[in-house]
Amino acid sequence: VIQVVGSRGDVQPFIALGNELQRHGHRVRLATHNTFESFVRESGLDFYPVGGDPAELMAYMVKNPGLIPSMQSLAAGEIQKKRDMVQWMLEEFWHSCLQPDPLTGLPFVADAIIANPPSFAHIHCAQALGIPVHLMFTMPWSNTRAFPHPLANLKNVGSDPQLGNYISYTVVEWMTWQGLGDIINKWRKSIDLEEVAMFDAPMLTKTLKIPFTYCWSPALVPKPVDWEPYIDVCGFFFRDPPQYYPPTDLAQFLQDGPPPVYIGFGSIVLDNPEKVIGVILDSVEATGARAIISKGWSDLVGSDQENVYWIGDCPHEWLFQHVAAVIHHGGAGTTACGLRNGKPTTIVPFFGDQPFWGQMVANAGAGPAPIPHRELTVDNLAAAIRYCLSPQAASAAAIIADKMSSEVGVRAAVQSFHKGLPLERIRCDVIPSEPAVWSYSKSKNPIKLSKMAAEILISTNSIDSKHLKPYQSNPIQTETTRWDPVSGGASAVMATATGMAGNITGIFTKPIEEYRDDQKRRAGELKYTQGRGSPSLQERSSDKDHLSVERLSNDSVRPRSAHSGHLAGRMAGASAKSAGKIGQTATKGMLVDIPLAITEGLKSVPQLYGGNVRNHGPVTDAKSGMVVAGKTFAWGFIDGLSDVVVQPYKGAKKEGALGAAKGLGKGAMNLVTKSGAGMFGLFAYPSAGISKSLRTATHSSTRRKIAEERRAEGIWMVKSGTGVQVDCSKVLEDFERLKRDT
Repeated sequence: VIQVVGSRGDVQPFIALGNELQRHGHRVRLATHNTFESFVRESGLDFYPVGGDPAELMAYMVKNPGLIPSMQSLAAGEIQKKRDMVQWMLEEFWHSCLQPDPLTGLPFVADAIIANPPSFAHIHCAQALGIPVHLMFTMPWSNTRAFPHPLANLKNVGSDPQLGNYISYTVVEWMTWQGLGDIINKWRKSIDLEEVAMFDAPMLTKTLKIPFTYCWSPALVPKPVDWEPYIDVCGFFFRDPPQYYPPTDLAQFLQDGPPPVYIGFGSIVLDNPEKVIGVILDSVEATGARAIISKGWSDLVGSDQENVYWIGDCPHEWLFQHVAAVIHHGGAGTTACGLRNGKPTTIVPFFGDQPFWGQMVANAGAGPAPIPHRELTVDNLAAAIRYCLSPQAASAAAIIADKMSSEVGVRAAVQSFHKGLPLERIRCDVIPSEPAVWSYSKSKNPIKLSKMAAEILISTNSIDSKHLKPYQSNPIQTETTRWDPVSGGASAVMATATGMAGNITGIFTKPIEEYRDDQKRRAGELKYTQGRGSPSLQERSSDKDHLSVERLSNDSVRPRSAHSGHLAGRMAGASAKSAGKIGQTATKGMLVDIPLAITEGLKSVPQLYGGNVRNHGPVTDAKSGMVVAGKTFAWGFIDGLSDVVVQPYKGAKKEGALGAAKGLGKGAMNLVTKSGAGMFGLFAYPSAGISKSLRTATHSSTRRKIAEERRAEGIWMVKSGTGVQVDCSKVLEDFERLKRDT
């Protein structure tokens, strides 16, 4: 599944990617805003609606281009509206991973996720499913010293601007999480995942080394030297040009004079369109140029003029071949299309990555410096048009176009995606071309099985479904980072106290939250039945867990007293549940969280002065907790004692007597911390393992749902003959051979 949030220009590159993935044999579903359903389905991709109104998002971003919202937006309640929208989309992005097609009802369970970062759900959905996740985007989102985060506006960064550039990415991630972290953690709990610590959450993609592909041309912005190998720059994504036949008046306008200048702001919703129209027309008149002006989402319309053509929806791939230059808002897709056709470009940025692209184009000489939309005047726009019509700009744009002509971004992106897959872990042992989702446990060594392989074996009575266990090809662990035992222990104590306080207040506040959530849910359902509003789903699946039109209609006429009684029960249950968690939180804090924080803190101390720390693997259950405890204890004393000798020797070899003294100090500290971690770990890790085993046993609804949907898709694949063509007899033969060999 491909998960995308944004405008049409953000969605279009992923349609091109989806079509290329289809050519490689993948079944592709694109999950995005409802308004793009026909756009996606007409391209041949499966579609899943996630709600959200892109026009509303664009209008908000124009008003609030930075990280801090304006007082006007705060006063208008727009922040809470956006939070509600994100909450809805998080739930629908999860549904997009495992719900049947809303139109056809055909089963679908994602085996991998591709997403742009602002969709937010990607890593969490992948963790719940245990599948690979790959991020792709048109603007920089990974820490680098080469340029700042496009959404950051850091000033006075001191004498080291490169350090400021690097920090800007962390600042953006941190501030984003401060605004949405509570919503994301609440949603994580609804899919049986534990909350992510506020300190660790903003750095998840970096900590987990999630593969990342940037969809821009290295001819325009080369890959920074400080990016890791799992980050690729592959080139812009271009779709196959659609067939387009221009209307007669447009064809006549193009023939009647020299190539015009294209001016358009696409999906941007302008605050004052009349003023912008006046500036554009006066600038065109001042330069004597001809212009094609796009109406866009702001529906720009001006007076009829002989040298101006007002255009509606028209493929840029065709139009940009017939213009002299392009002036636009700086969306990555529009920028790419203009440069690919060798057209000088002026960018009038509004928000997001648009200033970044404007600066990159200016650095390459293919256009003037970007003109922020609030600073747009007749004089600077006219000067920009003149520069774009100059031989200098045309030459620079032609050089970029020549370099881009050898790039095939979508192919490189698919290669990057395949490179990032854990192929050894993901392959089915019986049908290697299919991803494994089950583990057959009734053999000496587990056998990995795909959905299709498992159903073939079940249908022939070769295996019993009760011997199938869910298999995670890409298990994701989100653990709290500890730097030392003091801060680690203190933060764990504070978290426990805060949790208990929250449970106590929750006795009174949780019923109120339940009531508010019910009101939001019913409002969303009402919008759905009326066929309007961004949170709606245009055609819900007939799947039992999805509300159908009939159910929603019935709900709308359900007796008020029955609903009120049901709501009152849920409110009382929420209060009782919060009360019951007080003792649970205290017990877990004292027996698990605090000892584990001290252990992990002791274990991490050597890293503070350049030392290495052994990784004994994750604690996922009681068994792994015992294993990690034993390894930590044994290696803690072995490494601690050896460091008393090894560290002074290394120090003396490097710095003489001073180095030996430093090494002796490090060795002594390592002996205390490593052996201390080993001793504390004997209690902490088994306790953590038992806690995780108990949580797994009591939070199983999501796993059951995933298993049911995977079984359903496997049955459909076998019965319909969809997917890879296999010889059932060979599947049985290979399975029996694997059973014997293992």
